[in-house]
Amino acid sequence: MTIQADRTLEAAIELARERYIQRRPVGAAMDAEARRVMPGGNTRTVLYHPPFPMRVARGWGCRITDVDGFDYIDLLGEYTAGLYGHSNDTIRDAVRAALDQGLSLGAHNTYEARLAAAITDRFPSIELVRFTNSGTEANLMAVSLARVVTGRPGIAVAVGGYHGGLMYYGGGGSPVNAPFETVLLHYNDIDQSVAALHQHADSLAALVIEGVQGSAGCITADVEYLRALRDATSELGIAFIADEVMTSRLAPHGYCAAVGIRPDLITLGKYLGGGLTFGAFGGRADWMARFDPSSPDALPHAGTFNNNVLTMAAGLAGLTEVIDDAVIIDLNERGDRLRRGLHEAVSPFGWCATGHGSMVGLHPVSGPVRSTADLSEANPHLRELLFLELLERGWYIAARGFIALSIEIADDDIENFIAAVTDVFAENPELRAAI
Repeated sequence: MTIQADRTLEAAIELARERYIQRRPVGAAMDAEARRVMPGGNTRTVLYHPPFPMRVARGWGCRITDVDGFDYIDLLGEYTAGLYGHSNDTIRDAVRAALDQGLSLGAHNTYEARLAAAITDRFPSIELVRFTNSGTEANLMAVSLARVVTGRPGIAVAVGGYHGGLMYYGGGGSPVNAPFETVLLHYNDIDQSVAALHQHADSLAALVIEGVQGSAGCITADVEYLRALRDATSELGIAFIADEVMTSRLAPHGYCAAVGIRPDLITLGKYLGGGLTFGAFGGRADWMARFDPSSPDALPHAGTFNNNVLTMAAGLAGLTEVIDDAVIIDLNERGDRLRRGLHEAVSPFGWCATGHGSMVGLHPVSGPVRSTADLSEANPHLRELLFLELLERGWYIAARGFIALSIEIADDDIENFIAAVTDVFAENPELRAAI
């Protein structure tokens, strides 16, 4: 990008930010108030974007309304947690029924075993399952179990991987990560990754891997890469933990099953709680049985709300009454059409669309994108300008270009969004600075 192009882009962003501020006085006031009591007015980092984050007042179907009264079609899908949309009647009825029976019961309830059965039925490599409150907890518990089973301390993860707020490896890691001894693999690099597993095998309890790196930009692993990792971990006695918190939505029985891989453990979360707070980990029965509290040497697993009645009811209703194989297949075929259409629209301008099925990423690089290294030259200002311009046209995606479709999104929404992106690029020559 030339100096002049960079200045032009900065000027366009300033105009877009000023327009955003002027049109959202209620949001601005709420942001200022929030900053008095929360750092940066924020309690979830990913939701922040300048000049201040949008605040949503209500949602229904695949639509949301912000506090200033602007309506949007929601293509963010709560970062994959919102698979059912904002107001599915079946799930709402289940939650209302659970509410009528009382909260915080302090005992086993009537939903949890049925939800566990629905999950083990859907995901073939999960023989036994335990619930948590988030995908973060699920991954921490899965890793901890692998450390006990193998007697080894360390983990292997891919650069760019996100396995929860305490297991983030964008840029190689985070200062607040859990203090596991960690070996970094280069995503989609079979030779480097397999060599690293062999080199550190004696200290590695587990490999934790996503079949599609969602937070890194919807980067899809080569099937050959995943199979090479599975073969190496089996040979070396390293637990293979598939983080399917996001990717379980990409095929009827999860992403690993779709590509023919059977992990030792799988972690789940997001939509499987019906859109409420949820996480789970499960897998080999002989390993998961270590948590059987009737055994004298059982491993502890605490969590007051692991089986909270609202999530159990919502998750059960969603899995048994709302989605089936046909719904998941249809959702992901729609996502594939979206990704192909977006790529066709933006590739002439040096952008690309990545992902798999209902998870899509938009990037100001020409591609292909096979690891985070391929995004190193992506200009964040280009992403910001696209995000702000789409908001003005009534479309909500993540500021970083992430899209996760809900089952409420229709074919017309797909076509209309592709048209909106095409219009944004036509009307904003600054976005072509990626060329």
